[in-house]
Amino acid sequence: MATKVRKQIYIESHQDTVLKQLSRETGASAAEIIRQAIDQHTQRFRTRGRNLKAWQEERAFIAYLIEQGPVPGGRTWQRDDLYER
Repeated sequence: MATKVRKQIYIESHQDTVLKQLSRETGASAAEIIRQAIDQHTQRFRTRGRNLKAWQEERAFIAYLIEQGPVPGGRTWQRDDLYER
């Protein structure tokens, strides 16, 4: 058996309800269901091919923005304005 690493996570209450229901229905532990979900989710990213052209276009756009320099007049907001209160 592979060595497992302990992780502590927070989930939403509705996720907890679904997790407990799946655990009862399948007989699998909540931890096993979470491990399977992680495997399934990450598999999608492993099999999806990277679009190199899109990355090159994004890098060119970022380089263009950097070349433009600071926005005239500066910014009118503070960092804290970006966060919900």
